[in-house]
Amino acid sequence: MGVQNQGMNERLCVFTRYPEPGTTKTRLIPALGPESAAGLQQAMTACLLAVARKIGDDRGSAVQVRYEGGDDARMRAAFGAAFEYRRQGDGNLGDRMRRCFREGFEAGAERVVIVGSDVPGIDSGILSTAFEALCGHDLVIGPATDGGYYLMGLRRAVPELLQGIPWGEDGVLSRTLAIAERQALAVRTLPVLSDVDRPEDLAELEKAWGAERMAAATGSVSVVIPTLNEASRIGGLIATIHAIDAGVDVVVVDGGSTDGTVEIARGGEVHVVTAHPGRAGQMNAGAAAATGGILLFLHADTRLPENFAALVRSTLSKPGVAAGAFAFRLDAAGKAYRVLERAVNWRSRVLQMPYGDQALFMKAGMFRELGGFPDIPIMEDFEMVRRLKRRGRISIAPASAVTSARRWQQGGILKTTLFNQLMIAGFYLHLLPQRSR
Repeated sequence: MGVQNQGMNERLCVFTRYPEPGTTKTRLIPALGPESAAGLQQAMTACLLAVARKIGDDRGSAVQVRYEGGDDARMRAAFGAAFEYRRQGDGNLGDRMRRCFREGFEAGAERVVIVGSDVPGIDSGILSTAFEALCGHDLVIGPATDGGYYLMGLRRAVPELLQGIPWGEDGVLSRTLAIAERQALAVRTLPVLSDVDRPEDLAELEKAWGAERMAAATGSVSVVIPTLNEASRIGGLIATIHAIDAGVDVVVVDGGSTDGTVEIARGGEVHVVTAHPGRAGQMNAGAAAATGGILLFLHADTRLPENFAALVRSTLSKPGVAAGAFAFRLDAAGKAYRVLERAVNWRSRVLQMPYGDQALFMKAGMFRELGGFPDIPIMEDFEMVRRLKRRGRISIAPASAVTSARRWQQGGILKTTLFNQLMIAGFYLHLLPQRSR
């Protein structure tokens, strides 16, 4: 039966870590933040496990995931139940690799390959070549550009091979090869590949994956702002967002302003697009132009909290969450406004029904799956949240977005609140227009 029978005595061990923000890919945190660094770790591990699963299917190789951090349940939740999960155990990297090789051979494997999860260039061809090379060589090794290696395979245990190696320093590969020569091992080297461990490695990853996939993996945030005659606000809003997080992608979608909104926005180093007036259509146009893996839809009269991007990432990383929003706060003093805020926040948390002035956010993939905001002239945020609730929980981030109270001040708190409730009733009774055009 050819390849399938050969593979029954092969074991592929994927070395990785549970993607816990703050403890994963720590050298990337200054560039990405803890949540995005963990998201990238999860994306790279998932990519490698898809390759490993193919090798298991094609060759009959046993696949085992050896991990640090987390536990079996969380690893299965993150990467699926198709694999055997096992902790790497105590000791330095050499101790953990020796243990993995020893256990593999004790279990009856004739060829054991260990591969790291932070090299996006690994494909099924490389893994197959590694196993095939072990038919005629004692050691197969995949060199990394940083002087280490992304893969090691053996056809018998060689404990001396991984002793006295300066892990985390220069010379890991050269020291290992020197030991292999002293042990008279027949060595086969694979192509040199780059790992992703430092901020300067991210450019190569983006070349390999493309900007869209990279954005989705790292959880980069795009803030989409629909505008119509917001010249008095848009400049300050853009400046505030950039002051909080200069790396956030900002897209202003103008619906035909005549007061200089577009000119002011273009001076703020953001992406400006124009669209037909109508908040739903404008936000959909902005989402199409956005580059982030997460979309946050912001009204021009709403201010985001400090550290909003990190709050967005951490909120969406929770199991079962389809989308999120911030708590509601108004920029006006008075008991009546505080009562209104409490009512809105109760609705948001208990009924999971935040509205657009709370800065709805979701992953770009989820937005595309739902087809964007519904093509209706009003209540587009209400209907979007109803659709999102069918996909999962709507979580409220632990901070407030501050919205201008101008609408309640102009119309009166009681009258404006009553009008909003009548709009909801009209929506359910199909008394409102169902399409924009």
